[in-house]
Amino acid sequence: MALISQAAVGIHTDVTPCTVGHNGIFSRRNNLEASRMKKTCVSFSSSSCYSDKIAQVLHPDNARVGIRRGHGAIVAAVVGTEPLTKEDLIGHLASGCKPKEKWRIGTEHEKFGFEFGTLSPMKYEQIAKLLNGISERFEWDKVMEGDNIIGLKQGNQSISLEPGGQFELSGAPLETLHQTCAEVNSHLYQVKAVAEEMGIGFLGIGFQPKCELKDIPLMPKGRYKIMKNYMPKVGTLGHNMMFRTCTVQVNLDFSSEADMIRKFRASLALQLIATAIFANSPFTEGKPNGFLSMRSHTWSDTDRDRTGLLPFVFDDSFGFERYVDYALDVPMYFVYRNKKYIDCAGLSFRDFLAGKLSSLPGEFPTLSDWEDHLTTIFPEVRLKRYLEMRGADGGPWRRLCALPALWVGLLYDELSLQSAIDMTADWTLEEREMLRKEVPKTGLKTPFRGGLLRDIAEDVVKLAKDGLERRGYKETGFLNEVAEIVRTGVTPAEKLLELYHGKWGQSVDPVFEELLY
Repeated sequence: MALISQAAVGIHTDVTPCTVGHNGIFSRRNNLEASRMKKTCVSFSSSSCYSDKIAQVLHPDNARVGIRRGHGAIVAAVVGTEPLTKEDLIGHLASGCKPKEKWRIGTEHEKFGFEFGTLSPMKYEQIAKLLNGISERFEWDKVMEGDNIIGLKQGNQSISLEPGGQFELSGAPLETLHQTCAEVNSHLYQVKAVAEEMGIGFLGIGFQPKCELKDIPLMPKGRYKIMKNYMPKVGTLGHNMMFRTCTVQVNLDFSSEADMIRKFRASLALQLIATAIFANSPFTEGKPNGFLSMRSHTWSDTDRDRTGLLPFVFDDSFGFERYVDYALDVPMYFVYRNKKYIDCAGLSFRDFLAGKLSSLPGEFPTLSDWEDHLTTIFPEVRLKRYLEMRGADGGPWRRLCALPALWVGLLYDELSLQSAIDMTADWTLEEREMLRKEVPKTGLKTPFRGGLLRDIAEDVVKLAKDGLERRGYKETGFLNEVAEIVRTGVTPAEKLLELYHGKWGQSVDPVFEELLY
């Protein structure tokens, strides 16, 4: 079985002309630079486009799965001599623009592994055995960090480890939700085939329901050690986020800067609707924690420099450049050099861009450094060369298919997208922040504009269903479970709490069977 050191991958070479954006990617002062970049821009099979300069500055040390979450990666082995500029960083985001016929669905989901006998979290030694077993039985390539296996790769899919050993599938870019659900099912079958022989099960829930933080091992990935040390300096819940949360998210495409802006605004405004519908984390250390989505609550005090609802997205000035300015001001975690992670926690990427990073004086960032930095930003919706919907708790397999169905129906259909924009256009910053605070506690029963959030959710699910119908792939069935949650107004977390106070006799142990994959 092939070994991939940090999952290095190659690029396809089919090249076609490409333009990016329709809404002014660069400010007027950068028109000359924009013109230069557009002339040198090329489109690869992943529908990305790079200037010659950007392609040259990809550092060989960083030639790994830089853009792994559902959209492939581009690497090069030539070190450029010209430093990156802010315009290059803007162009990198803009290179994600692709025509509608090339839009795809990239789904990723995390799950907690546990020992059947003790319900304790998997240790790294067990995870390594599991990864090796899946690799050998199902022909996945191994991803190594030093002597440690830290993931797997097969085609455009990858399996990776979150800080506390949460097991994550980052799916391939797929055309339909039928393909997405088939991918989920295939992954779960392969994982279970090996894990059950080891006495290991996997739990579909948003927050570790039983174990204390001290009982959860840190995975042997250099970046996680840096993050663990930094988190207590910037918030009180960062370790909970790292070690005790699981999510499901979907990554979706845009055709232009204007299209990105519309999708970003609609999905950011409605993200708390998804948080409410998918709320599935009511337990901590064996008892109810007072929340329906403890996973969502943990983000409220993890690190405010890199989380939240990004009010500037709703400003008239928003676009690729504004997001780059935001990202440049988010403190760094690390830089990867010579197969090691260098601690740069709290330092400025702006300084790095100017060659003034104190940890690497005189050295300039590569595009892979920028890609790494973008992965350390955690808003409710995240922009890379695609948009990531990040608001939902992990859950059982039916909801792993339902989450992408909700967002595909809303964002990939023009009528539904415009209706979502119209619905949320007059929501104020104060209202959005109120939802951010209250929804993790009260879910669909959160009061909103004289009614309940459930009323808005009903309209949202209807828009998603109509959007899926117009897509013509017979995908509306994937919304059935979501529609039932909204119809009753009872979130998955509330159903678990009812079981806890009733049939389960105030024990969380049965949840490991109830939500076992």
